[in-house]
Amino acid sequence: MKIIVYWFRGDLRLTDNPGFLSSCADAEYVLPIYIHDSKDLLDSEWGFPRRGSYRQQFLSESLCDLKLQLQQRGSDLVELSGSPDVVIPNLIKTIGSAEVYCQRIQAPEEQGDIHQLTKQGVFVKEFWQSTMVDPKDLPFDIEDMPDVFTAFRQKIENAKIRFAKPEAIPTSIPPLPMDLRKILQKQDTPNSQNYSHAHESTEAPLLIFKGGERAARLHVEQYFERRLPDTYKETRNQLLGMDYSSKFSPWLAQGCISARSIAQDLDHYEKQYGANDGTYWLWFELLWRDYFAFLPFKYGKKLFHRRGLSDKPVGKINLSQLNQWINGQTKEPFVNAAMKELSSTGFMSNRMRQIVASYWIYDMGGDWRAGAAWFESQLIDYDVYSNQGNWLYIAGRGTDPRGGRPFNVAKQMHDHDPDRVYQNHWL
Repeated sequence: MKIIVYWFRGDLRLTDNPGFLSSCADAEYVLPIYIHDSKDLLDSEWGFPRRGSYRQQFLSESLCDLKLQLQQRGSDLVELSGSPDVVIPNLIKTIGSAEVYCQRIQAPEEQGDIHQLTKQGVFVKEFWQSTMVDPKDLPFDIEDMPDVFTAFRQKIENAKIRFAKPEAIPTSIPPLPMDLRKILQKQDTPNSQNYSHAHESTEAPLLIFKGGERAARLHVEQYFERRLPDTYKETRNQLLGMDYSSKFSPWLAQGCISARSIAQDLDHYEKQYGANDGTYWLWFELLWRDYFAFLPFKYGKKLFHRRGLSDKPVGKINLSQLNQWINGQTKEPFVNAAMKELSSTGFMSNRMRQIVASYWIYDMGGDWRAGAAWFESQLIDYDVYSNQGNWLYIAGRGTDPRGGRPFNVAKQMHDHDPDRVYQNHWL
């Protein structure tokens, strides 16, 4: 009797989930789980929660949707809380012998969890499934990938690589190994509901996005049906509204939908309506996302060091200044408006993310890591690869050949908010 524990971690979907599909094919019994990691309950070293209320609410909705989909197919989702290197061995003791399948996340904390599990004798099989392009299809060894994005993109395009074909949803899911109540009763971890609301106010935040695979699919479908890809390049730097950019990122970040599925939809769209600058630029941005996800294979923990890949000194932390930036109380109304939007919605346009990051690093002389940690706490679409990659990029501590990307706030305001519509909306 083969039992597989499928550990959902950043892949909260059933469609195009090779790891879950493989667990259904390989096992007689499958137990789907999600672990509310106790590390996420901690505060950052700068005193704010690692996961704020907006991120937690979107995650909770995504888990509810996944649980319902599993239940409709005769399975379920068991939510547990604690440290994975404690929770999973205890779970395996409860159900007997079992293997663990999960998505691979190439970041230090997540890889540390896998290392600790294997040290305890737990068999873990990881599946890379979060990028549009499969690493096996790259025209170079991933450890030797080009540092500069332009060279990376050109090699991909010259090899005529677009995206990996998505996998279908499992036709059937093997039964659960035993009564769920018995599993939960034998766990030493607290109830997941305690975790879910640990950093929330008494009222759940009002989100502009709804979590879950079905909400993701509805959003993507309406985006293509309304032919919004055609204008993507022209509108992507706008600051207000739902339609100026794709808004795929919240669902991509939680794995409610895969980049490969979106790329396939884009391919179908181009075959029906023709390719144009907008459709190319949408693919281009998905490739940027892949680029940041692949960099940790080459540089590993260096990307998470205080100085990144650079020897430049790091800005000092002035907590008073950090709170001014966080609360939108700087000398720049344009920056303040963006920080108010972030704290009010859990979202901010890519253009404004670059501007406020630059202002914190270059105008306020702040530590880039504190800014990255605040984004991790607040952004509904927080993704470890893109967040780290973009902050390193702006700070000149990654692979950017320019050595940093300082933005002129006055010029950016003139270019993107000349009539102060955005500022008036948020201030």
